[in-house]
Amino acid sequence: MALYKNLVKKVSISPEMKTKQKNYLEKGVLPIIGQGQDIIGGYTDNSNLQLPCSLPVIIFGDHTRAVKYIDFPFGAGADGIKVLQPKENVFPKYLYYATQYLVLRLEDRGYARHYQYVEKKELDVPDIDEQKRVVARIEELFSELDNGVETLKKTKQQLAVYRQAVLKEAFEGKFTIHTPCNVELPWASKEDTQSLPDIPQEWQYIALSNLGDLGRGKSKHRPRNDPKLFEGGKYPFLQTGEVKAAKQYITEYSKMYGEFGLQQSKLWPKGTLCITIAANIAETAFLGIDACFPDSVVGFTPYEHILPEYVKHFIESQKLRLWAFAPATAQKNINLDTLENLIVPYCSVEQQKAVISEIEARMTI
Repeated sequence: MALYKNLVKKVSISPEMKTKQKNYLEKGVLPIIGQGQDIIGGYTDNSNLQLPCSLPVIIFGDHTRAVKYIDFPFGAGADGIKVLQPKENVFPKYLYYATQYLVLRLEDRGYARHYQYVEKKELDVPDIDEQKRVVARIEELFSELDNGVETLKKTKQQLAVYRQAVLKEAFEGKFTIHTPCNVELPWASKEDTQSLPDIPQEWQYIALSNLGDLGRGKSKHRPRNDPKLFEGGKYPFLQTGEVKAAKQYITEYSKMYGEFGLQQSKLWPKGTLCITIAANIAETAFLGIDACFPDSVVGFTPYEHILPEYVKHFIESQKLRLWAFAPATAQKNINLDTLENLIVPYCSVEQQKAVISEIEARMTI
């Protein structure tokens, strides 16, 4: 066992050898290493700022806890970095991984000077040959992890394509036996549907507003973060992020309105289908609790001839289309009219159940 500070020699950096972040260039003759997470923070054209130390070195971000392995000439950023030169019989890559290990064990101390805690830690240091074997095994495992991550990314992309294909076919009537609709509703006109996909002749297109009640949430008081809204909180208050995070039912929340908050809002009943129309567009989930939400979320309550799960899956199938309606602003959003006029392929309740069952069975993949 050895104290970490006994394994390294700190490179002394005089103030005139440091480059302030405001003087970083996008390109230059010498890379500047700062304490941020990026390997290279910026560049300078002043090659005289190159640190006079043998390579490689370990860069420790004293405020950020970033650890970097540097094996090329560099200059130092102005704040918060420690340049650590491994002592004799300490393999640089071993020290690099060991430093990362010690950092992972640090408690979160905010913007603290973290190095003073690391340098007091004890560390097992085997002989140099064993250090090299340990590093080789770590990098072998990391390579396998990287390959696994890449495979997962590709699989996730493939599943997203598959998911949209399932939804597309489901709402074109390709998963069910077709039976006539036994209801009379205000169907959409041929002019409104001529550009939409063909559906079975027993099906009809209809505007979403004719399938249930749609209403925006309410949060009238300004500013919206006024502490008065949350005093004595007992009514869950949800936002778009919590709708997006829910898999099916929303039961988790971070804020609660008090009586004053409720007076300027509305309490929606458990089971309401929530549809986001700002920031996260067309994310859907059911309320698993009675809750309030702002006007960036729309609540949908279905009529008796439509199943809410059917509408939820259809909204999901229309995400790209709904995103296209959002203006190119800093925060994407659509209005209530867009949802009310969204044309939905309608079929009998029995067929809706079959569509939902087929979608969910295929999604279990």
